[in-house]
Amino acid sequence: MFGMSHESYLLLDAVVTIIGLIVLITKFKVHPFIALIIAAGFLGLTSGMPVDKIIKAFQDGFGGVLGFVGIILALGTMLGKMMAESGGADQIAQTLIRAFGKEKVQWAMMFAAFLVGIPLFFEIGFVLLIPLVFIVARRTGVSLIKIGIPLLAGLSAVHGLVPPHPGPLLAIGVFGADIGKTILYGLIVALPTAIIAGPIFGTFIAKYIPGNPSQELVDQLAREPENKDLPSFSITLVTVLLPVFLMLLKTFADIAFAEGNVVRNWMDMIGHPITALLLALLLSLYTFGHRQGIHSKQILKLLDASLAPTAAIILIIGAGGGFKQMLVTSGVGDVIGHMAVNAQINPILLAWLVAAVIRIATGSATVATITGAGIVVPVVGMIPGVNRELLVLATGAGSLILSHVNDAGFWLVKQYFNMTVAETFKTWTAMETILSIVALIFIMLLSLVV
Repeated sequence: MFGMSHESYLLLDAVVTIIGLIVLITKFKVHPFIALIIAAGFLGLTSGMPVDKIIKAFQDGFGGVLGFVGIILALGTMLGKMMAESGGADQIAQTLIRAFGKEKVQWAMMFAAFLVGIPLFFEIGFVLLIPLVFIVARRTGVSLIKIGIPLLAGLSAVHGLVPPHPGPLLAIGVFGADIGKTILYGLIVALPTAIIAGPIFGTFIAKYIPGNPSQELVDQLAREPENKDLPSFSITLVTVLLPVFLMLLKTFADIAFAEGNVVRNWMDMIGHPITALLLALLLSLYTFGHRQGIHSKQILKLLDASLAPTAAIILIIGAGGGFKQMLVTSGVGDVIGHMAVNAQINPILLAWLVAAVIRIATGSATVATITGAGIVVPVVGMIPGVNRELLVLATGAGSLILSHVNDAGFWLVKQYFNMTVAETFKTWTAMETILSIVALIFIMLLSLVV
């Protein structure tokens, strides 16, 4: 068509479609859910797919993603809500602050965010922990930026690199990676990455931008919690980390026992993300609920309320799955995969690069992850020995880079920290970019030994 080979036309079609998707989201402010559906339909029609298969492909992609991720998001959100209401997050932060002391309080905030952020969305973790930033800054006299950047780095690192967060989970499903190994590798990469982008960078940048919090926010957020009877640190830690422990246990069982072994079969079920999160949620109903004096009716209301904010996220993820399936079914993915093989681009670097470009253009880590994974997945079958878990991490790392004015997180941080746009670029945007690049370096180093 137009004097081009079929492969060249498909590639051009994909480029035009992705640019159109970006323009719809950024220029015309079309909701990502609607934009992804339009982009998927456009790609199906223009790539020459039979009309009767276009809707079928989108439905298969939509349902295939939500059949797993939708359940995970719901259970994880409920667990996060119980932790928030019980004061469990406060307990983790306060314990770490006491352990590290005033001089190293920024390290305490990073570790608190890292632990609390494992089962929580970035936005939920941010809203949950931001009062602690104001309280600690007021009590210690330490710069708001010096405390806040490490907290943001801890939350963002686990959000982009560690399941059961939606980005890594989406990529795990696309690449067919092992969730236990991904968690293990994700933690290995995320912790040192968060340290470099958090306490180390935060201490440096705070010398130039100390932060000047809004007095209204200080009055509203920096007050003592009404509930003095917080869950113990050990109980909170056990509850929050139970799903991670069970999923890692599944991986170890898969290594230690032969396929078909009874113990391995049971651990595969118990360590499945859905089962692991369900067990943690059930435990939280006691440790964060009844044990803290929260009655059954109140728990039910809390769980109901927790699901409402995730509706848009779930729909976007589903539509992203439909768009990904259209890339695969139309043959675009195969063309890009062959190009990558012929160009001899390292698949891990390719996954990071594709996700980074889409993230910068759209401002959405979720869109970057699902679209990037869909584009790169054909490479997995063409290059033997590619580590799928590291592909997941590379895609997640790329989706973190260069948050700017098209990202809601940019404005969230700007408003809460009372910074100018320029100051937000120098702090938040720089921190996210450091996270992304440092994570890629650690992933590449890890690829040498796994």
